Parts: sequence; structure tokens; C-alpha cells
Amino acid sequence: MSGTFMTTSSTTDSRAAGRPALAAWALFDWAAQPFFTLVTTFVFAPYFASALAATPAEGQALWGYATAAAGLTIAFLAPVLGSIADATGHRKPWIFGFSIPFVLACWGLWYAAPDAPNGILIALVAFAVGTLAIEFATVFNNAMMPDLVPPARIGRLSGAGWAVGYAGGLVSLVLALGFMAADPETGRTLLGFEPLFGLDPSMREGDRAAGPFSALWYLLFVLPLFLLVPDAPKKARLGPATRQGIRSLADNLRHARRNRQVFVFLLANMAYKDGLVALFAFGGIYAAGQLGWGSVQIGTFGILLTITGTAGAILGGWMDDRFGPKLVLLAALSLLIICGIGLVSVDRDTILFVLAVPPSEGGMFSSLPEQMFLVLGGLIGVAAGPLQSASRSLLVRLAPKERMTQFFGLLALSGKVTSFLAPLTVGLVTALTNSQAAGMSAILAFFIVGAVLLTRVRQPQI
Repeated sequence: MSGTFMTTSSTTDSRAAGRPALAAWALFDWAAQPFFTLVTTFVFAPYFASALAATPAEGQALWGYATAAAGLTIAFLAPVLGSIADATGHRKPWIFGFSIPFVLACWGLWYAAPDAPNGILIALVAFAVGTLAIEFATVFNNAMMPDLVPPARIGRLSGAGWAVGYAGGLVSLVLALGFMAADPETGRTLLGFEPLFGLDPSMREGDRAAGPFSALWYLLFVLPLFLLVPDAPKKARLGPATRQGIRSLADNLRHARRNRQVFVFLLANMAYKDGLVALFAFGGIYAAGQLGWGSVQIGTFGILLTITGTAGAILGGWMDDRFGPKLVLLAALSLLIICGIGLVSVDRDTILFVLAVPPSEGGMFSSLPEQMFLVLGGLIGVAAGPLQSASRSLLVRLAPKERMTQFFGLLALSGKVTSFLAPLTVGLVTALTNSQAAGMSAILAFFIVGAVLLTRVRQPQI
């Protein structure tokens, strides 16, 4: 990693922060990732659907409503906040401000116990508030990149951030599954231990502890950002900046629309990000239904995805600087489409839609469909990191520097404004066909549309 953050005194570009500052900036992704890994995907969300809600179907629906509500709020507010921040200049005060409700919301998840009278409401509100806060903080963290490195090194910095984030997700997932979250039937964690701190498996305290764990992790690892990363100079006071920012938002939306390259890229990002969100949201559910996987198998699968995602982010960052972010995005989308077709071709007795396989001989991941699912899922992890990293790298190349935070707000808008659409499509197709595979196939359309739109974006030379 040292090569990623290397700077030299000979550089003539003022946007060249020191190695400690770049490492501290990347640690933001490490600090935030446990929320997405533990709460949103692999630990708390399955607990909510399986143990807190009346039925898994009701739990999935309620979780989807909370996700959609948070997504729509982010869609409307992120560009406004970005516009205000561009007017004030500072980004770190905004990150600090949103860190407070994020930490409180994560901690609140602990109180969503199975026997709590308002457990469902507590979980949904805490999850929605936490999602809002960390997504807003991420917008301002992303917008700091052009002030830290010259344009030719944005790709490596972005890729390094995603890689560090994936690594943080991996470490936190191993710690949570290996030492805190236990199987209620056996009372043992994934590594075969009794839960730490006397956590009660019957009350799913290990699953609920994912919230406070994410809060403490964030508090510890976000500190270097505030201590070591230089902020942009202050331009205006908050009051005038707020008025200026709100007034300029409509102008910036019109500017983005007039800037055909940015506008088409944001549409492409809207399509493929929706598909990626749905793919990860339904991946565990699909594996459970098609392959009969339980929490141990899904948790192990999550660890694999995190490992391959880390490798993909590192590789994608190098390819971004070598070949440009557009080519990286197209390659990642192609891999996602191919692997997505492969995943929907697998069930317990079949691969490639029609090839029957012998039954499993026992043991975890012993059947050919399970092994194929693991390989394809690992490749999806490889593609997911570069897809997200190269998206923000391409935006840095396309957007005017003086409006960078606003355009990252628009990037958040494009990634959230229709974030309900792909999950809704999966649910509708699944209900109409009574087939999980058919429902998951709908995600491929979002990747295809995103790739087609992306081919119409002209990548600027640097």
C-alpha cells in the first residue's frame, strides 16, 4: 500500500497531500464499512427479518421500506448539502456533524431486542438514520479527493479507499461472526467459541451488538481524518453559504444537464448502482432459497466477497490510472453480467440451467452448485469494488473542480433516487413467476442499460 500513497517533494501540483494525510483519508472507508457489512447485509438485517419481524417476508418488506425512505431522503438532500459545502469550502465540519447521529443510530440498534415492545420501530428508525448520516458524510469525504492528489492519481487514491474499506469490512465480519454472533441452537460462533462479553445467543445479542460495534469502530478509526487530513479553505459563513448553495442548486442541475457527458454518466450510474444494490440485497436470500444456506454459509460467503472485493479495488485502482475509469467500469459491468447469468443458472440440483448434478455428499460447500456459486460470487466481488471506485474517479474527471462537492451530491442522487426500483422489480418478477431465478434475472437489465449508457460517455484526457 505504500506505493499507493507515495508523494514526492518534486511534484509541481499543489494537490499532493502527505502520505499520513492520504492514509487517514482512506481510513474513513475502513471506519464506515462495518455498518454496511454488518448492519445492512450480513448480520443485523438477517436478524431483523428472521427474528424480529413476524415473518421473513414481512421483515424483508419493512427493511425495504426503510431503505427506500432513506434513499429518497438522500436523493433530495445530498445535492443541496453539497452545494452548501461548496460555498463554505470546508468539508470536515460536515463529516463531523453527520458522524454524531450515525454513532447514536448504530448504538440504538442494540435496543431492538426480540421481546422489546417497539423493537421493530427502533430497528427501522435507527437503520434509516444511520444510513442517512453515513451516506451524507461519505459525499463530503469523496469531495476531498481533488484537494489531496493531482488528477493523474485520483484513481489510485479512490481504489485505495475502497480496498481499505473492504478490508475493514472483512476484519469486522470475522470479528462479529467469529466472536460475537452465535447460532441460537448451538450457542457457538462461526469459529466455534462462546460469544464474548456474555452475549446471550437466545436473545440474539451477538447480532444486535453489530450496531454498537460499528459505532465504536467508527469512532476509533475516523479520528485520523479529523487530525491529519487538510481541509479546503473557508470561503463563506454558513448563513450566506446556505442561501447561495440553495440558489445555485437549480443552476447546477441545469449545468449538469447541459453538460451532456456528466448527465449521461449520472444516468448510467443510476442504472448500474441500482442493480448492484439489489444484487447484494438479495444475494443472501437467493442463496438461502436456492441452495439452502444458513447463517454460517452466508457469513462465510460474505467473507469471500469481502476478500475478492478488496483485491478487485486494488486492481481496479491500478487499471483506472493505467487505462482510465471508463474502461474499468465497462469491464466490471461485463463481468457482473456474465456472473449474474451464471448465478441464476444454479440451484441445488442443477447448474447452467439444464445440467443435473449428483446430490451433495455432506459437508459445507461440498456440492458442485455451491462451489460454482462461490466462484461466481467471488468474481462479483472482484467487479464490485472497481465499479464503485472508478465511478467516483470518472466523476472527478468529468466535473468542474469548483463544483466538485455538488457533483458528488448529484452522484449520490443518481445512485439513490431510484434505489428502490431494482429491488421492487426483483420482487414483482419473483411474485409474478414464483421463481427466485427469474426475479434475480431482472437485475441484469440494470447492468446492461448502465453499460450501454456508459459507452456514450467521452472520457476526458488528463
